[in-house]
Amino acid sequence: MATNSLRLTLLSRTYCHLCHDMEVALAPLAADFGAEVVVLDVDADDALEARWGELVPVLLHEDHELCHYFLEAAKVRDYLSQFR
Repeated sequence: MATNSLRLTLLSRTYCHLCHDMEVALAPLAADFGAEVVVLDVDADDALEARWGELVPVLLHEDHELCHYFLEAAKVRDYLSQFR
């Protein structure tokens, strides 16, 4: 069973269509696992922008990078399965 502590972080930009696409595609997958998705704007944080630059969107669980640019749904589903 999923716990409320499962938090995914989506590093995004407000003007990025790939970021918006990943957020929309991620929503049902996150709901299936009871995961909270926190969206952070890399342009609002100098450290995030310096670290991730043009790699966004990036999906993270804690410090683990799950995917970037496009949602790799099967890979993310397999990863999240370990928390059930």
